[in-house]
Amino acid sequence: MILKLLLFIGVIAFIYFKFIKKKPQVEKTTNKNDKQNSNDMVECATCKIYCALEDSLISGGKYYCSQECQESAK
Repeated sequence: MILKLLLFIGVIAFIYFKFIKKKPQVEKTTNKNDKQNSNDMVECATCKIYCALEDSLISGGKYYCSQECQESAK
């Protein structure tokens, strides 16, 4: 009788911890400065070289290493 009771409590505890108890949520940052570091490298859409994110130009959602590459893509 006591084994059945322990088994029943064990099944209930398993179901609770597996399905019902909420897992801790990981916080996602929405700050624009936290998305990419200033030392990240991005690929130029025209010449395919990598340049620093802070030195790149953004146009139409694409990164360019210089004004010449940006103009030649248009």
